[in-house]
Amino acid sequence: MNGALLLAANSSINVNVGGLKNPSTSVLIIIVFTVLAIAPSVLVLMTAFPRTFIVLALTRNALGTQTVPPNQVLAGLALIISLFIMAPVMSTINHVAIQPYEHGQVTATQAIALGEVPLKKWMLEQTKNQELSMFTSFRHESAKNPESLPLTTVIPAFVLSEIQTAFLIGFMIFVPFMIIDLVVSAIMMSMGMYMLPPTLIALPFKILLFVLVDGWTLVVHSLLLSFNH
Repeated sequence: MNGALLLAANSSINVNVGGLKNPSTSVLIIIVFTVLAIAPSVLVLMTAFPRTFIVLALTRNALGTQTVPPNQVLAGLALIISLFIMAPVMSTINHVAIQPYEHGQVTATQAIALGEVPLKKWMLEQTKNQELSMFTSFRHESAKNPESLPLTTVIPAFVLSEIQTAFLIGFMIFVPFMIIDLVVSAIMMSMGMYMLPPTLIALPFKILLFVLVDGWTLVVHSLLLSFNH
């Protein structure tokens, strides 16, 4: 009886170990869906989307309209602008990698390697030397030839550079609106209107000024000029 129980226990252990070595179809499906869920976020971080969305969001905060335009509109506008900025890079990737792969001239691995080159080149043009040096020194890599660096080093340096640039642009956008708030607050204090929030009075003036100077067009134009081509 004990021998039978021991044999059954050994059999169950063998089945479990075999299952780990040879994952079932359901496990593979879970892994694939996990990768597909993460892939869009990674791809977004490799484009002009972070800088564009942050600048648009800071512009909305500078105006003082907390939910107008809504996040869906800002995200959609940032995505369209990012596609416009990335169009030359995507065209190059299509020419050197996707089309040769579809015609059977290169393998999938070779197509990925070929498509990585123009994307990495564009990312390095936007990446600051300080951020890139920080990650290369941590990995003990040489920054003399940035094109040879792996994407795992280039992507975080690129994202940090994009966030820093976006905040610098946002600071310049905040300054005129801050001046309006200060002027309105000074006028209200001189008139003894302490109970009325200054932001409530300044908001229509900021919106009027932004509309008169065609603010959204100026912000998008500044964004386009901020990218190195």
